Amino acid sequence: MHSNSLKSKQTQASPYSRAFAGATLLPALLVTVLSSALLLGCGQGADAQAPGGPGAGQAAPVPVVEVKTQPLELTYEYPAQIAGLREVEIRARVAGIIERRQFEEGGRVKKGQSLYSLDNAPYQTALARALADENAAKVRAAQAERDYKRVMPLADSKAVSQSELDNAQSAFEVAKADLQVASAAVRTARLNLEYARVESPVNGFASRSLYSEGSFVSGPSELLTTVTQIDQVYVNFGIPEKDHEQLRKGIASGAVALSNGDLVVEVLGADGKPMGLKAKLGFQDVRVNPATGTVDARAVLANDKEVLSPGQFVRVRVSGAVQKDAVLLPQRAVLENPEGGKVVMTVSPENTVAPRPVQVAQWKGDQWVVTDGLVAGDKVMTDGFMKAPPGTPVQPVIAGADAQPAVVDSAAQVNAPVATEQKQ
Repeated sequence: MHSNSLKSKQTQASPYSRAFAGATLLPALLVTVLSSALLLGCGQGADAQAPGGPGAGQAAPVPVVEVKTQPLELTYEYPAQIAGLREVEIRARVAGIIERRQFEEGGRVKKGQSLYSLDNAPYQTALARALADENAAKVRAAQAERDYKRVMPLADSKAVSQSELDNAQSAFEVAKADLQVASAAVRTARLNLEYARVESPVNGFASRSLYSEGSFVSGPSELLTTVTQIDQVYVNFGIPEKDHEQLRKGIASGAVALSNGDLVVEVLGADGKPMGLKAKLGFQDVRVNPATGTVDARAVLANDKEVLSPGQFVRVRVSGAVQKDAVLLPQRAVLENPEGGKVVMTVSPENTVAPRPVQVAQWKGDQWVVTDGLVAGDKVMTDGFMKAPPGTPVQPVIAGADAQPAVVDSAAQVNAPVATEQKQ
């Protein structure tokens, strides 16, 4: 009856297999999906098998790996975008007509360099008037001071009334205040004259000019151009919520440690190789962006050779976290159940097959990083799932498990179909 059941399941699966064979998924994905279905069918058949049925009393040999823990450096790769450390909007602080543009569009500019010259004749005239008003205020203040000093001894000898003394003192105080107002007007006039020369506040590269010579600008409300500093740049990227939570909980529990106290961000070139540009992670938001499901993060990179440009899209590798007791399993040992979760087939101390759900994170090559569900010493089947459904007695045979590498390929994320394709 078991044989008939198995043949029936295989006959039912044949059209499904032929349809999948023409699809774009690789054969490994087909094996994973069909294995789950066949396991369910085989399990039902095993329950109905009579004690004297075919295969009774025989323990089939199955390859297994013994779970071992080891320190594992966790690395992640994410898409990122470069932004200038400072992107300054150049605006005129005063109104006027542009007489000259003094930079080349797209060219390098220095801090303090004049970018635009406005017609400053009105501001020169205003400064001259303010200086004249200041001189007049100085004369009036000096005269009021002399008057006040002459009245003071006369008031002491009662030669003048107290009212006259108060008037002289008030006139002196008012004259001093007028002088301060006139001096402030001079400073304002000087600033306006200086602002007629529009300068760059940083070293960097100027973008295109939005106004040409002869154009009238009304003041700070109008953008003239921008200057971007690129000797240092921001690299902005998002950390998926799942990765962020795994790191946060791992660090809090002590299961994950930061080797140098911080995460390190490294920029990768178009060929996937490091460009030699790395820095510590400088910013990590506490909020999850609801639009992307990621946590915004940023690092400041030295860009002395100016190989990175603002707006450029790159990939970054985030490293520096070490999982103390990591478990690596061959990719073929991890199956997907009908609900989309991950499951492995373990061999119990009584040498019977028992399914066990597991949690996985990243993968390296053909190995999954298992974060939950297994402990050191567990035996996990790597093949023979069709002939050894759950509950079947088996003879475990230790297979060679390539688990030596201790650095995870950061391109990995938790996606079983993608991982299976790369394995093949």
